[in-house]
Amino acid sequence: MKKLSILAMAAATLLMSSCGALSLNQENTSNAASNAGSAATNALGGLLSAATDGQTLGNLLTSVLGMDKVTKANLVGTWTYLQPGCAFTSENLLAQAGGEAAATAIKNKLASTYQTVGIKSGNTTVTLNEDGTFAAKIAGKSWSGKWTFDEANYKIVMSGLLLNVTCYAKKNSNGIGLLFEASKLLTILQTMAKLSGNSTAQTIGDLSKNYDGLRIGFDMKK
Repeated sequence: MKKLSILAMAAATLLMSSCGALSLNQENTSNAASNAGSAATNALGGLLSAATDGQTLGNLLTSVLGMDKVTKANLVGTWTYLQPGCAFTSENLLAQAGGEAAATAIKNKLASTYQTVGIKSGNTTVTLNEDGTFAAKIAGKSWSGKWTFDEANYKIVMSGLLLNVTCYAKKNSNGIGLLFEASKLLTILQTMAKLSGNSTAQTIGDLSKNYDGLRIGFDMKK
C-alpha cells in the first residue's frame, strides 16, 4: 500500500513537472512568435512608410521621365526658368547612376554652366500657346515658331526660324521640366547663348557620356 502511494506521488510529480515544462515551452514559443510578428510588422511598416513618404515619391517623380502623365493643357502658359533640370528615361537608369545623389550632382554642374552662358530667371522664358505657337527667350535671345506635343511619349517638337528642337516634358511639384538630349541642349546654347570657351560643351558632353539615358534642361514655373 505504501509502495503504491509512493508510485502515485511520483507519477503526480512527473505529471506536474511535464505540465510546467510544456507551459514554459508554450510561453517561449508564443514569445518567439510574438517577436517575429513584431519584427515583420515593423519591417512592413517601414516599407509602407517609405512608399508613402511624400519626399520619396517627389524625388522619384522628378527624376524619372514618364512617371507622371503630362497633357497639352498642363503645358499651355508662360513658363520662367527656375533651375537646371534633369531626369532619366527609366528607374533602372536612375538607380544605376546613383539615384538622387547623382541627379543633385548633375543639377549642380548645370547650374554653374548656365551661369556661365547667362541663363537666369529674368531672361529665360517659354510661352506655349494653345494654338500651337510658342515664343521663347534663352539667355535673353528670342526664338519663336510652332510647337506640337506627342502625349504618349511626352515629347515636344519646337520648330522655328533659328532651329528645330525636340524636348521632353515632365511634371514637377511646382511646374514643369523641359528636358533635352545633351546634343540638342548644346545646339540650343550654341545658337541662343554666348559660350565662354569650351567648358560648357565639355561639361554637357561629359554628362552625356557618363550617364546613360540622361535628359537635361530647365525646370520652369509659371
